[in-house]
Amino acid sequence: MIDASDSLDKWKPPPNWLRISTIDAHAGGEPLRIIVDGYPELPGDTILARGRYAKENFDHLRKALMWEPRGHADMYGCIITPPVSEHADFGILFLHNEGYSSMCGHGIIAVTKVALETGMLPMSETETVVRIDTPSGLVTSHARTTGGCVSSVYFHNVPSFVVALDEVVDVPELGKVRYDLAFGGAYYAYVQAADIGVDLTPKNHSKLIERGNQIKRAIMKSRPITHPFEKDLNFLYGTIFIGLPLGDNSDSRNVCIFAEGEVDRSPTGTGVSGRMAIHYARGEIGIDEPMVIESIIGSTFTGRVVSVTDSGPHSAIIPEVEGTAYITGKHEFLIDPDDPLREGFILR
Repeated sequence: MIDASDSLDKWKPPPNWLRISTIDAHAGGEPLRIIVDGYPELPGDTILARGRYAKENFDHLRKALMWEPRGHADMYGCIITPPVSEHADFGILFLHNEGYSSMCGHGIIAVTKVALETGMLPMSETETVVRIDTPSGLVTSHARTTGGCVSSVYFHNVPSFVVALDEVVDVPELGKVRYDLAFGGAYYAYVQAADIGVDLTPKNHSKLIERGNQIKRAIMKSRPITHPFEKDLNFLYGTIFIGLPLGDNSDSRNVCIFAEGEVDRSPTGTGVSGRMAIHYARGEIGIDEPMVIESIIGSTFTGRVVSVTDSGPHSAIIPEVEGTAYITGKHEFLIDPDDPLREGFILR
């Protein structure tokens, strides 16, 4: 057997190869590839402006790190940036198979865990507050800590609100589909899984992708999506199917189909935020009443309404979402300029 450890330790990639360092984690099973070094600096006074610059100038790097052969069709990632607001600790730009998202709950949970356990930020004894600039605005997360480790993270999201309840859209091949439309950092259409005859289990993930995309496209054709303040947020991010829980300690099940047919392995933090707004608007929950929502793989986030507020013309809530995250790897990715597949490819 060949012992390659010594030669590997001595090997250095050629100087013209791009080297990008990441720390990988997951929250509720949904991956987060955190880019910490090697990505070019992003100019801009806001995270949205930095996102536009990244899309216009470095989108090939998003594809290289999210798509195969370094990633996969359901990979999710983020770029750490300097803060843009006075009290934030850092900024974050979220990446996925289709492009860039406005907010990501599982990402907030995972990056808080990584920032504290790697020493990027100092950790307090029992709870540490982390303030993060996102494309949707400032998000405050709270890490519960014990023995120098982060046991769970909860965050107060941006104002979340209902746009419409019990709307109906004609969907080719499905007919009339009833949905709620809400914003929880991104816009989602919420559909009862029973209405389309699909169980929210892993064996049905392909059918959920197909129907989630069909519903999303139909709604986008049927109505405008308009954020009260930011035109860059004027899009429907995904479809969330709601059903009965399979776990004994959960109240409900969420399956989110977002971007270009990605299936969220977690219960979706922004999706849970929108659900809290919907349940509060319907009078089904009050202030500080928790709901445990499970994902397609059975992982759970706990959501609650912290307070009420306004967002432009909308009555809104401040939601809280709590979950756990784990670090899965530390990587240095190499991009050979002569590799014909250096910018990645995607199979969906």
